[in-house]
Amino acid sequence: MTTPAGQLIGRAAAVLRALSNVPDAGASTSELARATGLARPTVHRLLVSLAEEGYVDRDQRSGRWYLGPELYLLGEVAARRYDVTRHARASVHRLAAATGESAFFSARRGEETVCLLREDGDFPIRSFVLYEGARFPLGVVSAGLVVLAMLPDREVDDYLARVDLTGRWGEAHSAAAIRERITLTREQGYAVNPGLVVEGSWGMAAAVFGRTGEPDWALTLTGVESRFRADRRPELGALLLKEAHALSHRVTG
Repeated sequence: MTTPAGQLIGRAAAVLRALSNVPDAGASTSELARATGLARPTVHRLLVSLAEEGYVDRDQRSGRWYLGPELYLLGEVAARRYDVTRHARASVHRLAAATGESAFFSARRGEETVCLLREDGDFPIRSFVLYEGARFPLGVVSAGLVVLAMLPDREVDDYLARVDLTGRWGEAHSAAAIRERITLTREQGYAVNPGLVVEGSWGMAAAVFGRTGEPDWALTLTGVESRFRADRRPELGALLLKEAHALSHRVTG
């Protein structure tokens, strides 16, 4: 049973996560209330308390809220132990340069993947489904699919039994459909998202494993459908797996 203190921390964390989805634009109190499902007065009280500690900041002219400087300082300290982006940045660059597509590095955070890095290749048409800070549930977008696929069966079963993705993401994200894609992902070693989130926007991803052997991150390539033809996907998959394997070795070595 969640304690009152636990509920308070959970609500504050939900507000901060919602703000992290709009790092440049910021958000109004009402927008954050809608994003978190909390009452507006509750969100306002949380924001005022968080602002007093420097975790959020408010533009006095627009009234919009932003992540605060204290989070940056805490992140700098936490990065010394958890940040692998310094290793991943080179992998993302090589993928973008070799393919011409947009390349990404995402981290698993609980039952979501969060995009941490993006670099665009030289192909002029982009896909903007993923961007730095974007969050998706496991099983959605190629990064979330490959992470879910590489988890033990019992964790996959538990997740799909509890989570219904069809309400927001459609019938293509039913448990049965996701299980089919998990089977194919395990066979190939990499995941493919054939335009299931945004029509015509394809993605492919390979998992990066941490010291515990868990799929903690993912490398992704995205682009328009014509760039992910059946005859090219094995080549892209091989590049992803090569970089993911090398990055896993650097992280765990």
